[in-house]
Amino acid sequence: MALDVDSVVVRYGDTTAVDGASFALDGGRVLALLGPNGAGKTSLLRVCEGFRRPDAGRVTTLGLDPYAARDRLMPRVGIMPQGGAVHPMARAGELLRLFASYAADPVDPAYLARTLELGDDVLRRQCRRLSGGELQRLALALAIVGRPELVFLDEPTAGMDVEARHTTWAVIGQLRSAGVSVLLTTHLLDEAERLADDVVIVDRGRVVAAGTPAELTAAAGIDRLTIHADPGLPVGDIAGTITGTIAGTIAGCVVTEAAETPGRYTVDSPQGTVDAAAAAAVLAWFARQGAHVTGVHSQRRTLEDVFLALTSRRAGR
Repeated sequence: MALDVDSVVVRYGDTTAVDGASFALDGGRVLALLGPNGAGKTSLLRVCEGFRRPDAGRVTTLGLDPYAARDRLMPRVGIMPQGGAVHPMARAGELLRLFASYAADPVDPAYLARTLELGDDVLRRQCRRLSGGELQRLALALAIVGRPELVFLDEPTAGMDVEARHTTWAVIGQLRSAGVSVLLTTHLLDEAERLADDVVIVDRGRVVAAGTPAELTAAAGIDRLTIHADPGLPVGDIAGTITGTIAGTIAGCVVTEAAETPGRYTVDSPQGTVDAAAAAAVLAWFARQGAHVTGVHSQRRTLEDVFLALTSRRAGR
């Protein structure tokens, strides 16, 4: 296991930034740590990286206490802090070669620069002369030039254009394929859904959801069910014709036929999701009508939908 976070608490005076968080990152996987601003993500990263002790709980990073054994751990870990955090007067190429010199078996800096599209003109410039996207790509190069076993990426694509973002995604995929474990934070929920094997959502210092992106979106249910069948079916009577325990499930759902597209029926729920029992009940009703169903499409909730539902509900909005 690359990272094990067990009941971690982090306090700053009277403020509890992390309140009993637990999660794990297995080797060769990408974990996205998500949460609104102030949720405790940065505090968790600082503890996992060994920059501070937790006030309670335990963290094991690559089998070591990251705070007590930080000198032993650092050669095995890559860290990309938010915003780059490099010396503004240093030249980009000099920094990359310097970081490579610290490693026993570094990635060739020239190869890494080409991979991350850091041209010679960028490498010759002082860091203060770099654009936000160039600075982010340099910070990523510095984090991985030493061939780490575990990489912490804090908002890795912030400030990047679309092309650079896709390049960064490809590099993260290559790290995973090479068996490197990656923990990343991002405010781009589509990015997390695309990259992450596992997702942990934190809010007010607590873990409020954890699982694979597919598990989290499946648990959130279906936003809308669309059924293509014979036109003119009496869908207004659908709830009254369903009996037994399913009736209560379907009673709140609204089934309508699109006036502009006869034969296209939509199933919506005032609760925001159509659960599996309701979907099955509706399809069974169509079957009893002898309808010829030619298509069924479920509009699954996205990771962003799940995130907003969890964090907005806890905020009382």
